[in-house]
Formats: sequence, C-alpha cells, structure tokens
Amino acid sequence: MRLENLLALTRAKLINEPCVNNFDNIIFEPQKVKRGDLFFAFDNSHIEEAVNNGAYGIVFDKPTQISDREIAWIKVEEISDALIRLLRFRMIEKEVIAYECNEIILKLSMQVITLTNFLAVYGDLKQIFNSLWNIEEKCTVLFSSSTCNKNIFASTKELPEIIDNSIDIMEQTLFETSFIYENSFYERQLISPFFMPYLERLLYFFKSSKISFSLKKFTPIEHFEAVFTNNNFEIKNFGTSDKVLIFEPNASLIDSEILFLQNQASWANTIFIVPSHLNLTDDTSVYYYDDEKDILNILKDTLFNFALVAGVDKSILAQPLNTQAQLTLEF
Repeated sequence: MRLENLLALTRAKLINEPCVNNFDNIIFEPQKVKRGDLFFAFDNSHIEEAVNNGAYGIVFDKPTQISDREIAWIKVEEISDALIRLLRFRMIEKEVIAYECNEIILKLSMQVITLTNFLAVYGDLKQIFNSLWNIEEKCTVLFSSSTCNKNIFASTKELPEIIDNSIDIMEQTLFETSFIYENSFYERQLISPFFMPYLERLLYFFKSSKISFSLKKFTPIEHFEAVFTNNNFEIKNFGTSDKVLIFEPNASLIDSEILFLQNQASWANTIFIVPSHLNLTDDTSVYYYDDEKDILNILKDTLFNFALVAGVDKSILAQPLNTQAQLTLEF
C-alpha cells in the first residue's frame, strides 16, 4: 500500500518526512513484523520491537516518541477507526457482497464446508481484518453486527426469508437432532432442535445465493450449550446425568430459549438465571443476578434438572467444561 493512499483513506497525519512511501503488509503483532511492513500500534510498548524488526511505518493514536525518522510515523485519531476505513475501501475495491445475520446463524455457517467464494467473519477487529484483507474478488461475506462493525461494508443485505421447509427432523432430544436434508440422513448430530430453524435459513441462503456447500458433523456452539453434571457439580459425560447447566452468553436470545425449554421440557424442573437488568417475568423459576458469584450461589442453593444461565458462558466455572474429565465446581 502506498503511503499517500493510506493517509487519504485513514485521514491520518504524517508526522515526519520519511524515506519510504510504500508498505508490503499490515501487521499487528510486533514479533511478526518484517522489513517493509506497516505496524499498527494498539500498544505503544510494542513500537520499539516493530521498528527493530524492520517496520517501514508505524500507525499510532497515542503520544509516542519518534525513534527512527527514516520510516513513516503516522498519527490517527483512533486506530480501530483507521482499520475500519481501510477495510471499507478494500471491500468496495473487491466488490464484496455482505450479508448480515445473527450470531447463531454465523456460528452454524462456520461448521458448514464451503468454497473460497464464501467467508464467515468472526472475532476481534484484528482477526476480522486479517480474514478480509486478502479476500477474493466478488466474495460473499456473512457477518453479525454483534461481533463485526457494520461500517466495514459500504452496503449490506439481509438473509432471504425461507420459501419452503427443507429439513425433516426424524428424532430429537433437547440437545441432539437426527434429520434428513436433501435425501441425506444426519444421525444424532450435536445440534439442539432449537437451532434447526436457524440452520434451515442458513442452508436456504446458500442455495438461493448459489454458494456450494456440504454438511459435516456438527459440534456444540457457544450458544444454548449444555453441560451435564451430578448433584456435586462434577462434570459427567454428555447425556449421562439428569442435571444440566445450559449457557447462553447472548442475553437477547433468552426469551426464545425459555419458551423452547418450557415447551420441550415441561416435565423437568427448570430454572432460568438472567442478568438483573432484564425484567422478564414474575415466574418463580426466574432468578436474577448482579455478578458471577450470584450465579454460583443460585446454582448451589436451588433444586433443578435444567438451569439456563444467560449473559455468561461456561468460563464462569473454575475448569473448562468441554472436557469429559470429572471436575469440581467450587463455591
């Protein structure tokens, strides 16, 4: 990228008169900088290492001392905004087609095998930048505004509405589904029937947009995630206990998940643990919390078969929950 183009696109100010006017790559980790690269300094303490590794330019938004006047020192108002401006121009240049969806559809799309003309983007801004910067021309991108800044794209589209149902559910539990799609049988997939309308809409989008895809074995995603435990909160193998913690980090999904559990598990003693700023219902099965300690106390003091915990993920527990080892929940 030429220096003059960078300055124009990011509305940056060139602090000095450098000997360089072109950069090979945009880098965020100082240890990955090579001669000719442009380094974006999210942390000023990394600048010295980037310069020593051969950076031709430093982009910064906090006061810093210029140590090498032969390279370009570029001051921006805010680094994240500068990256978004660069990406926006890049997406226009590459004629990228961007579709917006919710987090569940995005996470499901990342478990479907597609060709390189489709990309699901997820992560922090630096990860998204690395994913998009060298994208193919006229590529179709799927993103969620909850994890990706919508301003990266000059224009966005909504997913098409489904015209007809294409998934036949053959057998289901709360957390597994066996289904038929286009004459192929997918047995005991680790995907809750709660997710099937989202999956159906995703697959319809692929077909209507002529995006080639194939389904593989599904694995749990970071929504409506079930963790089986015994009464002592020791982690048990999937499906081997009648006490289940269900984590939903996106509190905006809680209404539909409560309704799903009330309809599909009416036989069970189910409680719902939600952030105190939500005012869902006066139902005695709903418990409100202010912090993670409150959540643990509720779990400890309340009898239940299923506990749907909203606004946090399974990391609130002392040990990772995706292992099959028996771990203890400490209070």
